[in-house]
Amino acid sequence: MPAISRDEVSHLARLSRLALTDAELDEFAGQIDGIINHVRQVQEVAAADVEPMSHPSSLAGVMREDEVRPTLTAEQALDQAPSVREDRFEVPRILGEAE
Repeated sequence: MPAISRDEVSHLARLSRLALTDAELDEFAGQIDGIINHVRQVQEVAAADVEPMSHPSSLAGVMREDEVRPTLTAEQALDQAPSVREDRFEVPRILGEAE
């Protein structure tokens, strides 16, 4: 026996101010019934001993500690650039942007 009838779908559509055809009412009644059955199956899972969690895997310690390390100087970073202007990489203008 379906969990939701075509008349109930029609009533919900009316409340939602949706104009549905007869074919859409039949289609949505079947789809909603399928959703309700899937929810019912999920509710039947024995999960009383499963601890609630926000993520399926542990997120503890996923980031390393910040550590200061030597980096390139501005001159080293720019020495192989095809074009440099005012100590910055110079790139071609795109999309007709004005300076």
